[in-house]
Amino acid sequence: MTRIYFVRHAQPQHDFGDDRTRPLTSQGIKDSEAVLEFFRDKRVDRFYCSPYKRSVDTIKSAAEYFGCKIITDERLREREKGEGGNNYGMFKKRWEDLDYHEENGESILAGQRRNIEVLNEILTENDGKNIVIGTHGTALSSILNYYNPAFGCEDFLRIIDWTPYILEMDFEHQRPVKITEHMHIEKEFTGSSRADKPCGNPENK
Repeated sequence: MTRIYFVRHAQPQHDFGDDRTRPLTSQGIKDSEAVLEFFRDKRVDRFYCSPYKRSVDTIKSAAEYFGCKIITDERLREREKGEGGNNYGMFKKRWEDLDYHEENGESILAGQRRNIEVLNEILTENDGKNIVIGTHGTALSSILNYYNPAFGCEDFLRIIDWTPYILEMDFEHQRPVKITEHMHIEKEFTGSSRADKPCGNPENK
């Protein structure tokens, strides 16, 4: 059995211009300590992460606690944003057609392919180990959609305010056999306009 802990980053500074170097807010930095506390009594063998600063900084304290280097991989990065912005209309459009992308953007399917490619490599290289992967909301959602195509827009929006968020997936070889949601801290996602209706039922955000 190989255990993967996916850690969605803590709250970032949404108004910071560069996506790659966007830092955590002061509260996000504090919340990343809750990630360390979660892992204190666990066994962790290796840490992988998106190269984006907010993801690295969220798991940094935990990696230091275990004396592990964080291995970054470009394929674990978040979906490339385009010109369409983040609002409920765009969320719905992307999840209804995973191959859709706005101008200069990247589709959910394209992000999913590279995330799954590196995940399969991690699983092959770490059979029987416990692994932490620092990730992003859309990247993690695309992985969940790969294993369960019913995972869609409403499921993505359910976790959009969870920063940080830890989800465990247990694998036999490269097949997931169990998924467990662990801790999350709710912080309102401010990187989008909430003027549009959400996907599916307007009661759900």
